[in-house]
Amino acid sequence: MSQFINKFIHPSDRGKVYWVFFSIIILTLIACLIDFGKYYNKAIDFVSSKSQVKLNMLKVKELPFHQGLDLLGGTYLMYQADVSDVPEKDRRSALEGVRDVIEKRVNAFGVSEPVVQVNKSGNQWRLIVELAGIKDIKKAIDMIGKTPLLQFKEENTNPVQTLTKKQKKELEQYNKNAKKKAIRILGNLLSGGDLEALANKYTEDANNLTKDGKKKGGVTNWINKNNYPILYQKANELGLNQTTKDLVKTPEGYNIFRVIKQRNHGKEIKVKHILICWQGLKRCKSKYKTKQEAKKEIEMIKSLVTKNNFSKMAKKFSNGPSAANGGELGWFSKGMMVPKFEQAAFSLKNGEISNIVETQFGFHLIYKENERPLKEYKLRKILIKTKTKKDILPPPSHWKNTKLSGKHLEDAEVTFNSKTGLPEVSLRFNSEGKKLFADITTRNVKKVVAIFLDGQPISTPVVQEPIKDGRAVISGRFTLAEARALAQRLNAGALPVPIKLVSQRTIGASLGMESVKKSINAGLLGLILVMIFMLVVYRLPGLLADFALIIYGILLLAIFKIFSFTLTLSGIAGLVLSIGMAVDANVLIFERFKEEIRLNKPLSLAIDEGFKRAWPSIRDGNISTLITCLILMTFTSSIVKGFAVILFIGVLVSMFSAIIITKNFLDIFYSKKFEKYKWLLIGK
Repeated sequence: MSQFINKFIHPSDRGKVYWVFFSIIILTLIACLIDFGKYYNKAIDFVSSKSQVKLNMLKVKELPFHQGLDLLGGTYLMYQADVSDVPEKDRRSALEGVRDVIEKRVNAFGVSEPVVQVNKSGNQWRLIVELAGIKDIKKAIDMIGKTPLLQFKEENTNPVQTLTKKQKKELEQYNKNAKKKAIRILGNLLSGGDLEALANKYTEDANNLTKDGKKKGGVTNWINKNNYPILYQKANELGLNQTTKDLVKTPEGYNIFRVIKQRNHGKEIKVKHILICWQGLKRCKSKYKTKQEAKKEIEMIKSLVTKNNFSKMAKKFSNGPSAANGGELGWFSKGMMVPKFEQAAFSLKNGEISNIVETQFGFHLIYKENERPLKEYKLRKILIKTKTKKDILPPPSHWKNTKLSGKHLEDAEVTFNSKTGLPEVSLRFNSEGKKLFADITTRNVKKVVAIFLDGQPISTPVVQEPIKDGRAVISGRFTLAEARALAQRLNAGALPVPIKLVSQRTIGASLGMESVKKSINAGLLGLILVMIFMLVVYRLPGLLADFALIIYGILLLAIFKIFSFTLTLSGIAGLVLSIGMAVDANVLIFERFKEEIRLNKPLSLAIDEGFKRAWPSIRDGNISTLITCLILMTFTSSIVKGFAVILFIGVLVSMFSAIIITKNFLDIFYSKKFEKYKWLLIGK
């Protein structure tokens, strides 16, 4: 017995070979239980039903394969990111932060390897999210959409915004192109083009469409002096049925038009006035301290003023800004002056001076110089829009972003305020966030630093002293359930920039399953052909290599199940390619083995020499493949990354298969009698 134990503990060289062989067999059986646990459990149930003996304790846990969106079906979501508050140079890193957060959050819900891609189209940044197995779109949207946007902002003491050099260049180029386009259209019109057709084709005026979506040929609503003063003035100059011969520039852009209708629209009058105000009234600069003093003054002026000396008296006595011009107010229509002044002015005849009129600005004397009819026009117009600074820059905000955001959050937990007893959410930042928060609070002592959640300020504390421990508190009068939910959502990941859902759809697995079926058939056919090739070319070693290849496949599938790797079509491609890598190693070994046999070396020595001499080529070839896989895993998207991961694992297992399993099988079946039958080893 002691001799057996001693051999068991200290085996001979041949014993070590058997040790390795039995270890490979045990490992293969365990892998088979992992791969085919479903069928093993069914066999246990069958035996239990026949023998009436409960064998449930012998059952194994059934591990499923994790399939990707292209195989399993699922949900496809496209989000657009709002990066207006992020400097251009930081936008890609911000979007990569969003991608990492979404992957973290989705993984927390049990969806392995979500495909989250950052995509830039023009000036728009988008994220594409694919969730395998999640066919409930509402659940998928909630999974991502409820992820909070956490921001830390400080007061904006300088809300004036300026364009960057790139933005200025883009603005200038856009307006140059707009002018060129307008000039080209005007030339077409002046050379006999049809204005209505040109308007329908080129105008960028949103009002050119009726409610039912029909084009209006550029016909405008009635325009007058008040709503479109520049176009009105030009239409006045042109007259009915006349067309512009040059571009008319307005704040909206370049206009080309023809006056097609006109009508009277009331009247406008031209007046002068003398204003006497007293101290305390709005916009009043006067020597008169009381209303009574001002009234005595205006009564005195009224007794002396005539239409001939009105301008002179206005310059001498009036307190209004028009005094320097002799009280001249110019032409105006109804609705442009305060009601009392307007009513008195429009009731006068030409050349008549009013009685004293009191308004909120003081006492007035009004002299009506003239009146004329006021017109409105309808135009057939082409508008080519231009842009201004406001079209590019967002409106200035009271708050400005800091670099600290949800991506710096280490964890969040529910705490209770020591004074009020209300639940709060305590935040702890990572090392980078701790430094940023210390800098923010240092430069904002005695100022407000606001915590924004989903775009709304939920806490606006005044910083009393610098905070250098990397902690902050959100106190928003939460219930305990709300505080817990917020902490959970923050721990699942807070987005560095806001995102908006712009596209969604459910993807079925029918196409994927068809592709899987074809891929599996192709893989099996390839495997069978490779095994036949190995058997025909390398005879007995080829047969042993085929067994090793089968074990390789069993081990690889078990690894996929144990570590929950997601299988996609690209991953299956990596799996099939790794089979080729495994065969490649065997081919190198067997060719060296055949050379050693032809040199009449003993079989055991030929086996060792074949493996030793082939190893450098196998090592270098596989290491170069592994390096390529690492590069793909680091710098590419999820689809290519999945291919690289599967290939990486496959190459590692294939090296184990070729160097350990095949070598052990050759050692096990080594026998001197095979030396008499070299055709089994190297052919004729």
